[in-house]
Amino acid sequence: MTSAAFGGAAEPGWEAVEADFRGNFERGEETGASVAVYHRGRPVVHLWGGSFDGTERPYDDSTLQLVFSTTKGITAIAVAICVQRGLLSYDAPVARYWPEFAAKGKGEATVAQLLSHQCGLFSVQGDITLAEALDWPTITARLADTEPEWPIGSTHGYHALTYGWLAGEVVRRVDPQHRGIGRFVAEEIVGPTGTELYIGLPEALEPRVAPITGSPLAQDNADMDPAVKAMIEQFMGPNTRGGRALSLNGAFSVDGAFNRRDVHAAEIPAANGITNSISLARIYASTFAEVDGVRLLDPAVLERARTTVTPDNEPDACLIMPTTFGMGFMTHGPFTPYAGPGSYGHPGAGGSVAFAQPERELSFAYVMNQPASNLANDARAQHLVDAVTTIIDAK
Repeated sequence: MTSAAFGGAAEPGWEAVEADFRGNFERGEETGASVAVYHRGRPVVHLWGGSFDGTERPYDDSTLQLVFSTTKGITAIAVAICVQRGLLSYDAPVARYWPEFAAKGKGEATVAQLLSHQCGLFSVQGDITLAEALDWPTITARLADTEPEWPIGSTHGYHALTYGWLAGEVVRRVDPQHRGIGRFVAEEIVGPTGTELYIGLPEALEPRVAPITGSPLAQDNADMDPAVKAMIEQFMGPNTRGGRALSLNGAFSVDGAFNRRDVHAAEIPAANGITNSISLARIYASTFAEVDGVRLLDPAVLERARTTVTPDNEPDACLIMPTTFGMGFMTHGPFTPYAGPGSYGHPGAGGSVAFAQPERELSFAYVMNQPASNLANDARAQHLVDAVTTIIDAK
């Protein structure tokens, strides 16, 4: 791939990030991607390159990208804003705000337990269609009436899709305007930060969305390491907790589901955020410091939200490997190293990631349309993160 396929810039002193970004393409690891870095409240890297869809159409600064579970971090910020405004308490029972949630023995479950994937609601019970999952009243009513799959608080397991509807319904219930999560994020996060991110994409913007060119965790990938394939099959089978969580009992197993217009149009605040790297990096920078006069979260709320509340050595009940959660954020741990201790954010299936690390005055985001076979810690993104931290630490 030639240099003509690339755009954007890295400020002087940040050239190593651009070199690594181009290297990902030279190694054949990318179709189209972008990366952005904020440091000390300023954008110091914003790069894009490659192909929009595998053709001659370029992946450029107008491209929008679905980022799978990287969306969860934005939903966590929305919840934190509600806490900051006194509308919600992390320590209160969910049922205080959403009375129907108390069904099936969930009356004492706290918002904190819900956000840290401890409630055993990683899927619904029984069959569900994709159309039903895309209908907000239907999916939230089903979840409210679902019995936990383990005693609440006894362990944690990744609520791959359900986290967003659960957290989003809490936001809707406590918001004085009862806004859906898509509108809440647009008005309370995207608007103030001057960014572009959608949970529920307007149809007019569909032509700007780069299609996902493969399936994250695709088990029919001929190039996949056999050991990795065996591990994926172990926790991704249709009847396993992981498989049920990631597909919502098969509702999202339709080929190309996340390239579909109806999926883009719906509100799936755990998995269908559509945005770009510079917007994600700017939003995260705004969570811990002022960016052009805007700071989203107060220090005390942020500190609570980014503090790990799950054991860093306990296997995730759905993913098997250890995962670490704060209040909706995936925090620094073996599954999500980010830039080291203090980091908080969220990866997305196949490679996307966005996070902040106040200790380095850093926020970082990477998005792409060619997924790798992973849920987190994508090697392409981690090379870029390592280049960034090396530069900062040398300053």
